[in-house]
Amino acid sequence: MATPISVDGVEGAKSLAGKELGPSDWVEITQDMVNLFADATGDHQWIHVDVERATKESPFGGPIAHGYLTLSLWPRLAPQIMNVTGFGMGVNYGTEKVRFPSPVPVGSKLRARAVVDSVTDVPGGVQLQTSATFEVEGGTKPACVATIVVRYYL
Repeated sequence: MATPISVDGVEGAKSLAGKELGPSDWVEITQDMVNLFADATGDHQWIHVDVERATKESPFGGPIAHGYLTLSLWPRLAPQIMNVTGFGMGVNYGTEKVRFPSPVPVGSKLRARAVVDSVTDVPGGVQLQTSATFEVEGGTKPACVATIVVRYYL
């Protein structure tokens, strides 16, 4: 099991700047996860949800996870690599850049690594800008790279 770096409060959060974090534990991407994500978002493109057609017709040899499903796993994986305490709450503030360089085949395993690019003061707390990389087990390129912005408020 992954052991997160733990920090407390504003000074602790600031100590994360420049630090490499992770990797997280592996999480298996199942067809059920993909189908539930498709239902939640309305994105039922066949390369995700039609196993038979995706196996026969897609260039990936089977169904693949939605790119945004991969990105949406950040709140699940981030606590495995970073534990920030001493704040009243943390909120997802957004992303600066997101790319999906390679597919995530259903049945594969995914994990995250990150580098905290910067920690800046904001009214009532701090903002962390983090470069997150999502890796597929055995893959040669990342499945997703994203600059993720989170604010922690006192």
